[in-house]
Amino acid sequence: MPITDPLEEEVAEETRPPHAGPVPQVVAALVALAVGVAGAIGSFGLGLGELTHPGPGLWPFAISIVIAVLSLTLVVTGRGLQDAERFSKATLLTAAGLVTLILLAALLPLIGFEIPSLLLVCVWLRWLGKESWRSSIVISIVTVAAFYLLFVLLLQVPLPRLI
Repeated sequence: MPITDPLEEEVAEETRPPHAGPVPQVVAALVALAVGVAGAIGSFGLGLGELTHPGPGLWPFAISIVIAVLSLTLVVTGRGLQDAERFSKATLLTAAGLVTLILLAALLPLIGFEIPSLLLVCVWLRWLGKESWRSSIVISIVTVAAFYLLFVLLLQVPLPRLI
């Protein structure tokens, strides 16, 4: 819902981090473009299959192509945009979220998805989301249990797991 009160709009603009300018906007688009291209190459290696018999790489390939096309559009139009923000404390929180996600991916094949997923959700809720310890622990347990029920028991996805 857009802000309609001019005073609220002024307060919101004052609390927003300063704009970074066109160069970071284009650099961010180039990074996203590289991710899209790398995803397309990796998913192509998995095999695309055919439209009637899709391979395991078809959907990741399609999504990677969409990411690459949208990123390329941002590279071209990004110089005129003003929505990139300068690095701030919030940027460090985003980086911390990314690092914990990479740790999840690294630990997943070693010890299964239960413990790393539980720790990831708890860390995100407690430190990134500023939730209470009780809320973080309860929601983490319920989330991992729901994922276990959905993916392991119902859909029978072969995830690496302890249980």
